[in-house]
Amino acid sequence: MKVKKALELLSSKYGKNRAVLFKCDVTKDINVIWKKMIDSYNKIDILVNNAGVISETVPETAININLTALIQLSFKFWEANRKDKSGNGGTILNIASLCGVMIEQYLPVYHATKFGVVAFTRSLGHSFNYERSGVRVIAICPGFTRTQLVANMPNATWDETIFEAFLTRTKEHSWQNVDAVGKATIEVFEKAKSGTAWLIEGGKPIKEVTYSDSY
Repeated sequence: MKVKKALELLSSKYGKNRAVLFKCDVTKDINVIWKKMIDSYNKIDILVNNAGVISETVPETAININLTALIQLSFKFWEANRKDKSGNGGTILNIASLCGVMIEQYLPVYHATKFGVVAFTRSLGHSFNYERSGVRVIAICPGFTRTQLVANMPNATWDETIFEAFLTRTKEHSWQNVDAVGKATIEVFEKAKSGTAWLIEGGKPIKEVTYSDSY
């Protein structure tokens, strides 16, 4: 399992108990796993919301994992870390997607959840909330990346014609490896302001997502 190998690598590099694996289902176990993490480490400085699926045929699965669980964990972290309630501040890093920035016709449910992630990030991370809480909230929006999520796509789409068209479309995109996203994410973490979203696509330099309309 890739997670266990990563755990072994981190432990050998940084020392025993510096990396620990807690297995959970984010749709059911949030309260339990949060308590377990706090009991183990007392405080958490960074939360990365990375769980995600493509599930066009069962929309509630995508919504529950991609969006609802992310919101619930973010509020857990925000309440525990907010400076106006004796916390130490911190950073929430939400993994959105290129599909949270642009619209194509292939994955409407996935688009909806990832737009939701970006909107939630921009709202919770708004300067009004950040200035009193000290909790920075950022979204990254990776483009086409070679992950297991993409490998599982044939079982997740809602229409065979759509899937075939999507496969053709993917050949027009620039693909990137996971390590490229990891390096770019570190750069985002080091420089990004709260409430911002960042595009990581095709190995190009990171780019802040901007919105021309404001109300």
